[in-house]
Order: sequence, then C-alpha cells, then structure tokens
Amino acid sequence: MTLMKKAAGKVIYGTGQVLSFVFDLIIGIAQVTVSLVIGIARGFAALIGMGGCLILFLLFGPFGLVVLLNPVTILVILFFIIFPILGQKFISFLKYWRYIITEYLFDLGSYLMDGKGEHKSFSEYGHKYQKMEEERIRQERERRQQQQQKEWEERFRQWQSYQRQGGQQWQGQGGYTGQQTYANPMTEFKQKYKKSCDILDLPYDTDKYQVKLGYRKKAKEYHPDINKSPDATRKFQEINDAYEFLSEENIERYKSMS
Repeated sequence: MTLMKKAAGKVIYGTGQVLSFVFDLIIGIAQVTVSLVIGIARGFAALIGMGGCLILFLLFGPFGLVVLLNPVTILVILFFIIFPILGQKFISFLKYWRYIITEYLFDLGSYLMDGKGEHKSFSEYGHKYQKMEEERIRQERERRQQQQQKEWEERFRQWQSYQRQGGQQWQGQGGYTGQQTYANPMTEFKQKYKKSCDILDLPYDTDKYQVKLGYRKKAKEYHPDINKSPDATRKFQEINDAYEFLSEENIERYKSMS
C-alpha cells in the first residue's frame, strides 16, 4: 500500500510539473501577444500624433470617413481597444489557476510520497493566492509611493537651491551659467493634491485614515469586476493614482504650504 501511495504521489507530482510548464508556456505566449498588440496600438497613436493636421484630414475627410465607417476598420479598432483589456484579464485568470492547480498537485504528491505536510482544498489555495496578490499589490504601491516621494523631494530641493543662488546655476570654476532655470513645483503639487482629494471625495485637510477609508469606498464602487460602465477601468486607475499620491508625507507637505 505504501509503495502504491508513493508511486501515485510521483505521478501526481510529475503531472503538476507538466501542467506548470504548459501554463507557463501559454502565459508567456499570451503576454507576448498582448504586448505586441499594445505596441502596435501605441505606434499607430504616435503616428497620428506626428502626422497632425494631415492625418486628421485623411481620417475625417471624405475618403477617411469611408474607411472609418467600413465594418472591417471598425472591427480592427475595437480589436486594438478591447483585446489588451481582455488579454490582461485572461493572463490573470491563467496565473490564478496555475497556482491553485499546480500547488494542489505538488502538495498532494509530496504528502503521498513522504507522508509529510498537508494538502488543502482548492478554495484554500484560492484564498492563499488572493492574499499573495494583495500583498504584491501593496508592496508595488509602496514602491511607487516611495519613488514619487523621492521625485518630489528632488524637485523641491532643486528649486530651493535655485532660489538660494539667485536664479543662477554654479558650474564650479567655470562660474555661473546664468541661463538654466527651474519652475516652482509648489503650484503643480497643490493642483495634484487637490485633484487627488477631489477624486476620493476628501476634504483638503484630510488625514491618512480618511484617505484609506475614501480609497476603499471608491475602489469598491469602481472596481472593473463590479462596475461594468465603460469608464470604470479608467476611473479605477485614477482612484489608485490618487491614493498613491496622498501619502502621509505629501499630506504633511501640503499642510505646511497652506
């Protein structure tokens, strides 16, 4: 009986390895395809931007309207808009099931071979994956917040240095350049701060606790998995950007400016 359990465990563990490879292959192909489509769409958008009035004339002139109203053209445009969104969701779906299935098989196979550890139900692996994703998103958000904080600190430092030098930049023994200037970042910072508060429906004298509550409320309202409106994804991204900007450091910086 023990030999049979070990043999079954090896088969199950090997099946997990094969499925892991298959999932990784499909996910890799999907990621490359989505990146390629996004790259083509961005290149076309850049081409339109470079073409300016000529491109607009061609698009909205008589010939352009005929092309734009062609069903094939409409389908192509919809493809480049919808495919990246669905592609990203498909990749997330594959990653979710890869983790659940392969971890289940690995743990079950190890349990049968060695009699150690434990194997859980699919739902328990699903909860574990969700917690791991939440932690990954939290760490990524903290990294972006720290990066933003450093960028603002550097901009304010450059401005203060510029002010102390009377609007001139020193180049060692070469003397003053007298030409290089820095824009005061205070106005832009205040505008972004107020816009972030408006997005989360917060007062300008908010604190970090109100920011967290406001974010949770708005994120739940506009999460693309719940809210099916066309602009839900864009609004959800704006909510995340506002939350990242309204760090405790930026709140204190704004209050010191007021």
